[in-house]
Amino acid sequence: MLPMAARTTVFMMSHRRSNPADRLVAGASKKVHIGPGVVRSAVGFADKDAGDFGHAVARAAAFGHARAIFDRLVFTAAFRARHMNRFIVLRAAVCLALSCCSPLLFHDRAKAGTAAQAGVPSCGPAFSQTGPDAEAYGAAQNYPLGTIMDRARQAYMVATFSNYDKLLPAHDVLSPATPSPLARNCDQFSLSYMFGDRRHTVDDYLSRHPATGLLIVKDGTILFERYQYGRRDTDRLLSNSMVKTMVAMLVGIAIKDSKIRSIEDLAQDYVPEMKGSAYGGTSLRALLTMSSGVAFSESYDGKDDLSGLARDLRRSDLPNAANLLRRFSTRAAPPETTFAYASSETEVLGLVLTAATGKRLSDYLSEKIWQPMGAEDRATWTVDGHNQEQAFCCLGARLRDYARFGLLLAKDGGGVIPESWVIAATTAPPGSFRAPQVATPFFGYGYQTWIMPAKRRMFAMLGTNGQAIFVDPASKLGMVHTAVRLKPNKDPAARELTAMWFGLVRQFGVGAAR
Repeated sequence: MLPMAARTTVFMMSHRRSNPADRLVAGASKKVHIGPGVVRSAVGFADKDAGDFGHAVARAAAFGHARAIFDRLVFTAAFRARHMNRFIVLRAAVCLALSCCSPLLFHDRAKAGTAAQAGVPSCGPAFSQTGPDAEAYGAAQNYPLGTIMDRARQAYMVATFSNYDKLLPAHDVLSPATPSPLARNCDQFSLSYMFGDRRHTVDDYLSRHPATGLLIVKDGTILFERYQYGRRDTDRLLSNSMVKTMVAMLVGIAIKDSKIRSIEDLAQDYVPEMKGSAYGGTSLRALLTMSSGVAFSESYDGKDDLSGLARDLRRSDLPNAANLLRRFSTRAAPPETTFAYASSETEVLGLVLTAATGKRLSDYLSEKIWQPMGAEDRATWTVDGHNQEQAFCCLGARLRDYARFGLLLAKDGGGVIPESWVIAATTAPPGSFRAPQVATPFFGYGYQTWIMPAKRRMFAMLGTNGQAIFVDPASKLGMVHTAVRLKPNKDPAARELTAMWFGLVRQFGVGAAR
């Protein structure tokens, strides 16, 4: 600890250069108000000048650790930089953050997601205005937003996939007043993985594939967070089919709440309008595992059953979803014998949930998951022409909230979702038609959730065009990926993303995974 005279000098002297830390020091001596933005700027200046030790000190200040520790770390940083005047700047930032600004800094990080500004790249989100093929994605026009009819056109995809609630009506999924904290590891993140015949890094991946966001989290600590194409950490990025897993988790909660009796019940037991239809006579278990046997084409070519259903659902002049689904009346296989991916089955589950709970899907998700897990921002869920959420698609949320959901599942529900349900939903019996490399050449299928071919339980939420949340419960490890791939599915980039995930598990997980 410095003598009192020296500590007084810290707040009275003027630094030779004009910088944010000067203003912080001068402001402290004059007892004027210093906002958290100035503190962040001063911390960034200190980072630049004093390196990793300076950053450790600044981060510690933001989270209110002991001042004696700061003194030792700051002195070390200044000594290494061989400039005692930088010690003065650093200690001034620390003291002021400790005394008056750390709560504001913490709240700003947690709620608004803006703490990581340019100048603090090592510990906060990193942002890029560009990305692979940026000009084709509309960079020169600042990534323009078109209409719903433009959503598949490359020049409009970036804005569409981060502003979907501006193109279609949507319900809010409300967040709590206080979000659950996510810590940050301020050490340099390094990951390498094998793909093909060579080793790659995360930077390699991002330079070649159109990811809008990538976040890696381990046991409540963010290891990596980066955005491309001008997207920010405050953007609500489109889920596509990742939301299907959330629907499945709500079914488990509804059973716990005695709103749904059993997954052996038929859909028509809850939705009388579906009585006598193929989907109406299908069990919830078969719907959860996409094994109804009802013929439904989903090839994403604009001519398939899904495209027609999605278009008709948006029209208020046509029958509601329960009646539109009656058109699919051919059962091509007995229930629970064959896996066949069909978004229509999730749509039926959404109707069952709404009828059973008496609540909108968005409200039930908010009450049962979004608020209990401590989301930092509201999500939005687009609705059809009859004001019903499209259960199979189109939630918009921040990357960190997707990560919170992944971590919730990594903790087997974390006391929010029944543990037994999460385990059943993320497991496929070996040798069954749902097992990995049986249901598909690679993935298996649980309850609206993809099962990884691995030595231990590992699973993923996947959406078209490159949306993904990967989870390794044993390691409490998750990876969130949003993208604007041109191919809705079967994109070669999907194979590399999976390879990167397994590389992440090998490097940061526990034990052997494959």
